[in-house]
Amino acid sequence: MHTLKRAFDSLSVRNFRLFFLGQLLSVTCTWMMVIAQDWLVLELSGNSGTALGVVTALQFAPVLLLTLYGGRLADRHDKRRILILANLVSGALSFLLGAWILLGEVRLWHIWLFALALGTVGAVEVPTRIAFTGEMVGGDLLPNASALSGAYFNAARVAGPAAAGLLIARLGVGPVVLINACSYLGAVAGLALMRPSELHGPPAPASDPRITDGLRYVARRPDLVLPLALTGVLGLAGFNFQLTLPLLAKTEFRTGSAAFGLLSSSLAAGSLLAAFATTARRTRPTAAVVTGSALAFGATEALTGLAPTLPTACLLLSLTGFAMMYFAQAANHRIQLGSDPAYRGRVMGLFTLIFMGTTPLGALLTGWLSDHWGPRWSLSTGGLISLTATALTLALPLTPEPDRELDNSRT
Repeated sequence: MHTLKRAFDSLSVRNFRLFFLGQLLSVTCTWMMVIAQDWLVLELSGNSGTALGVVTALQFAPVLLLTLYGGRLADRHDKRRILILANLVSGALSFLLGAWILLGEVRLWHIWLFALALGTVGAVEVPTRIAFTGEMVGGDLLPNASALSGAYFNAARVAGPAAAGLLIARLGVGPVVLINACSYLGAVAGLALMRPSELHGPPAPASDPRITDGLRYVARRPDLVLPLALTGVLGLAGFNFQLTLPLLAKTEFRTGSAAFGLLSSSLAAGSLLAAFATTARRTRPTAAVVTGSALAFGATEALTGLAPTLPTACLLLSLTGFAMMYFAQAANHRIQLGSDPAYRGRVMGLFTLIFMGTTPLGALLTGWLSDHWGPRWSLSTGGLISLTATALTLALPLTPEPDRELDNSRT
């Protein structure tokens, strides 16, 4: 009972509790829209993996250009206000897309345009949101709050796709997108009701924060470079399920939108278990935890590509989701807990750039592989690349741990 209570320690903080509930609603509906959007793209393009890859690439391409700037904004301005504005803009964009779909005039290039716009907002919102976690709960509860953030994200990935599969069949794509537009108001309400006096803001910077200072800071820290490098490789080669799962459902198992939602929910269920498994973490994870979870992810994803039936694929996707989230949390915690709070916005901006910015390139490559070899090959190839890259890092000389963990009480 005591262990279970500790798993939810961060929810005792009022500001984080409001944030958690608002994000749970918003992210659940966002995953509903992702499923609806991808299904519509496949219908409009004749099941083209390349067309789906272009949508994914456009949604994540702004990360390559703007995320480091977003991290700089997070270190310079009020993070809560940035998040409120970002959620309002995302809600307005989703409403316009849903209305356009209901009018019956939507074309493939319209979806591409909205994906690019939403990605631009996300390039600023994501690093700000990650860096804001420490301000809500302080350094001692940061690993727990980060793990619970992963939990709500993956709970949303379980509920969202499953609900989307049913709602698309009953209502169509347009209403699902409009539901997502309204859900952003929940996130805005949670942020607006917070008490700013209870936030753990970092000291005011002595000078205007510069992106180059953050990059130099990371370059001096080999213990940060390794998890960032692994995150880049796995993000590029392995984290392309938004593209491979709809193709797997529609072209390999020849099922409908409900089965697509089942595959996505299976991946998310494993991720949710991993997120809860890391809620008890209170210290910075070691490099061995990061590399071990990366190896497990590569192996399970490679096996998923060989799954002969839908139930087998769901089981393997659950294991893959567990390894994927465990790695992502370990890398995140190792980077956040090892970073000076004064640089954390820019460091997490770099983390977001690597984690999400590799997606456009990976999506295009995965789309091409799926069109020519099929989605099974895409999955197995991504897993094997992840395995190989992680194995190579094990041959590198060991980097000594810092003499002491950085003081996170300043967050």
